Amino acid sequence: MFAVIKTGGKQYRVSADEKIKVARVPGEPGDIVEFGEVLVLGGDNVQLGTPTVSGVTVAAEVVAQDRGPKIIAFKKRRRKNSRRKRGYREEFTLVRITEILTDGKKPEKKAKPERPPAEAASGEAQAAAEPKASKPAAKKPAKPAAKKPAKPAAKAKSAAKRQKK
Repeated sequence: MFAVIKTGGKQYRVSADEKIKVARVPGEPGDIVEFGEVLVLGGDNVQLGTPTVSGVTVAAEVVAQDRGPKIIAFKKRRRKNSRRKRGYREEFTLVRITEILTDGKKPEKKAKPERPPAEAASGEAQAAAEPKASKPAAKKPAKPAAKKPAKPAAKAKSAAKRQKK
């Protein structure tokens, strides 16, 4: 089952256990947020909203509140010594879609854990990586600095040429 939701002036096609970046939504990491503006509900039978599907909401867990990369807006008018440089970082919220609710149901207050088998496997991988990290790597001895050759021979040749003249 999938749904098309609208938030922050953009539309997103979402399904359960999917992570998406949306424009900043109020909430702390771990909180459950609801998106009520569902435009399409898909699956076995597709429901199109006019403009929204009634009784359908999408519940999501806030994973992180963050800022995107810096975007530079540089404007220049040539031959007029006119330049303007402005930059900004857009704020976004990373959310994990927990469930798509139909028939006016309410979301669970507690977020479901994200794929327990995967966490157990990653925990084993971390345990295996820890003993390797405890041993410091042996350092290689530093190479001696290269010596620059002296240039007395050039001075001697020039002195010899002067004496011949």
